[in-house]
This record gives sequence, structure tokens and C-alpha cells, in this order.
Amino acid sequence: MLHRRAVLGGLALGGMGVFVGSPAWAQSKAQVGQPAVIRVAAASDLKFALTELAAQFEKETKLPLAITFGSSGNLARQLEQGLPMDLFLSADEALVLRLAKNGWARKDNDGQEVGVVYAIGRLAWLLPKSSVSLVSSDLKGLMGALGESGKLAIANPDHAPYGRAARSALQSAGLWPALQGRLVLGENVSQATQFVSTGAASAGLIALSLALAPEVAASTRHGVVDAALHPPIIQRMALSRSASVSAQQFYAFLQTDTAKKVLSSHGLG
Repeated sequence: MLHRRAVLGGLALGGMGVFVGSPAWAQSKAQVGQPAVIRVAAASDLKFALTELAAQFEKETKLPLAITFGSSGNLARQLEQGLPMDLFLSADEALVLRLAKNGWARKDNDGQEVGVVYAIGRLAWLLPKSSVSLVSSDLKGLMGALGESGKLAIANPDHAPYGRAARSALQSAGLWPALQGRLVLGENVSQATQFVSTGAASAGLIALSLALAPEVAASTRHGVVDAALHPPIIQRMALSRSASVSAQQFYAFLQTDTAKKVLSSHGLG
């Protein structure tokens, strides 16, 4: 099941040690006692990709992670209000840049850049397997797939980047006016995906990274929406100014070729 917010728990709390022959991100100075938990706030489209990466990182380093998933806009607002996190992976890079101006995010490269772009997201249409397939990437067949009374699930455009992308795509396709009153808004893109998976909506415009997950694909079919229909979904991450050394290791790990391959396998370019 997809959740609006999920925390990865149950990760081992082993002591930190020096990993001979390990990559730089896996090396740390030995310390007495248990390491502090690395606190991560992450966009909902990363639920499956980041869960996989977190498990791999924890296995390599024995450093514990606690990840909170939610809409990027809501997470950014909570960070500004004092939510204690070491690292923020946003689906909207503008939010990370805003956090830097407000003093939360650390700047890299001697203060020249705020974090790094870790992915370019893709929007996808999602339908139950029993539904008539939507072949076109330009959404022309969407109304037919919805039928006379079907609902379309999207993330809330007010604070979810994939919701804004969905709205832009529908506006570009000339469908936005016709769909007023037929939209089901999820708190984030994970909940919008859940609406389709559970039958609460007849179709959805969601993150490709969620549509590809086996848990979702088992009961649905999907296709990639033409990227020209909406602004690019540029996803940026940044450390907080008070991030721990352990959090810096995870941040570095997420920039490795290994991590990039995992993100790519989940539809994140």
C-alpha cells in the first residue's frame, strides 16, 4: 500500500567503523556508541526508489536512516517551521532554492550552488488493467478512458510538483476545463496513485517512478505523458546547514553511479 507519509523504520543501529576499501561515502571515523539517525525528507515519487537505495546504504555502512515521504511543498513548509531533518530531496528544485534563501539549506562548492539536481521526473497516465488502454502520450484519449462519470486522480497542484505538472499537461491538451468537477486530489502523488490502484478513481496522472513499482503495476497499466505538455520536473536535493557527517555520507552516496542506476531503473532520469 502507498501512504501519504511513511517512515522507514527497523534499520540496524550498528556502530560505525572504518570501511577499508569502501568508497568515500562509506567511510567514517570510529565512534563510541550508536550513530545518530540520518533524518531525510523526500518527495513521494521517491517512495520505492529511495527505499531501495536506503536499504543498500544501510547495509554498506550500518548507518540508520529515517525517511519521511510527502508532497514537496508541504515538506518544505514544515522544514521552514522547524521540522528537524538533515537532507531534503524535493521534486521541485525551486523549493530547495527557497530553503537556501531562508537559511535552511547548505550551499555546496564554496557557496556557489545549492545542492544538486538528482533526477528529472516524468509524468505518466495510470489506468486499472480492466480499463480501455490510453495509447496516445498527448492525452487525447483520456476522456474516453474516463467514460461518462469516471474520476481523474492527480496530486494537489497547490503543493505537489507532480500535481502542477498534471494540471499543465491537461491545460496543454485542452482538457482542463472539461475535467473540473471530475478531479480527485491526492495530498501527494503517492495518494493520487493509491486512488487509482484502489478503484477510487478511474484514471490518474502520476509519477512514472510510482507507476513502475511492482505493487502498482500488478493492478494497473501506464504510459508516459509527452514531456512537451508540461514544464520539466527538475528534482533537487540539499543538506541542511546542521547536517551530520553521516547525512553527508548518504548525500554523497546518492550522487554515485550506483545510485543513479537505481533512480534510472525507477523511471527517474
